[in-house]
Amino acid sequence: MASQPGVQDMISLPDLTEDSLLANLRERYVQDVIYTYVGSILVSVNPFKKLSIYNADTVKKYRDVPLGALPSHIFALADTTYRNMRLNSRPQSAIISGESGAGKSEATKLILQYLAAMTDNHSWVEQQILESNTILESFGNAKTVRNNNSSRFGKFIEINFDDGGKIEGARIQQYLLEKSRIVHQEKDERNYHIFYQLIAGTSQDSESLYLQDASGFRYLNQSGCISLNGVNDAEDFTQVKLAMTVLKIAVDVQEMIWKLVAAILNLGNLEHTKQGEGSSIKNPEVLEKVSDLLSVDFQKLTKALTVRAMKVRGQVTFIPFKVDQAIDARDALSKALYGNLFGWLVKNINAVISTNSSQAKKFIGVLDIFGFENFVVNSFEQL
Repeated sequence: MASQPGVQDMISLPDLTEDSLLANLRERYVQDVIYTYVGSILVSVNPFKKLSIYNADTVKKYRDVPLGALPSHIFALADTTYRNMRLNSRPQSAIISGESGAGKSEATKLILQYLAAMTDNHSWVEQQILESNTILESFGNAKTVRNNNSSRFGKFIEINFDDGGKIEGARIQQYLLEKSRIVHQEKDERNYHIFYQLIAGTSQDSESLYLQDASGFRYLNQSGCISLNGVNDAEDFTQVKLAMTVLKIAVDVQEMIWKLVAAILNLGNLEHTKQGEGSSIKNPEVLEKVSDLLSVDFQKLTKALTVRAMKVRGQVTFIPFKVDQAIDARDALSKALYGNLFGWLVKNINAVISTNSSQAKKFIGVLDIFGFENFVVNSFEQL
């Protein structure tokens, strides 16, 4: 085994303290050795750069090799998980945790990459599973102050295998999507990628979707961060559309998705002004765009955003929203629309990639835990 800096398995450190652990990790990290064992636990330190340690040759090198026989690597952990599932005929799990920006989403993708590479004859369903991540990243990831591609939701991916050890399907469970990000972002952060990708990638259809430059939308211009160095939102949008095609989302359904995303952007530009004891919409032309994109009645949508109904003893009373209440109603609708869209995407992805068998006995579960943060203004998702 090639010599590496520091100690590969920190269980063998003579002085097992927090200081000695951190010192060992630092010694390895400065030489681009980002993986270190603590027994059967793998500690990964985000290098924030590309490393050439995940190619096909590396996959072959770690195949069927006992944990610890080669330098510490996430492929070694994935291989051990896969072999244990096959040898013991029991489900296995890999739990990936850490704070925001630690590299959890990348670790999840690398495990999926390795498991897919274990099959000599690759199947279409393996490609669909990998492409599902493209869609989930676009709709569920965003730039934070710590990470340009931070996953803002938790997910559990169950990868099903047949008796021969080949992937036959998968199932995704998502939880705790950070809906507050849709209407507000901290300084130097971005909303979800898909908003910027849609604007950059649909220049020819911008009029029908009522799109403009990202800086013109309130839901995108609060943080002072619109574009990212090294990121081409237009190209990424093309990849999202390709992934949707692979996942059998029809073109007409895709068009409805883009209308919904555009409607949310325009909804954020809705302004209210005080009127008597309540409020009224200051720029109804914006709401007309939203109603057109959502294919809902303009008057009914206006009423839903300016008054609330209260039922007392069988009688319904309509009470006008004050300005701040109307703004809350607007943002609540935006979050509800996006949250339901995200849930719908996961449901439809599962319908394509899930196995036909009702209960797969051989599977590997990968849990990508949400990386919580402490913001200046914290909402439900941070509590």
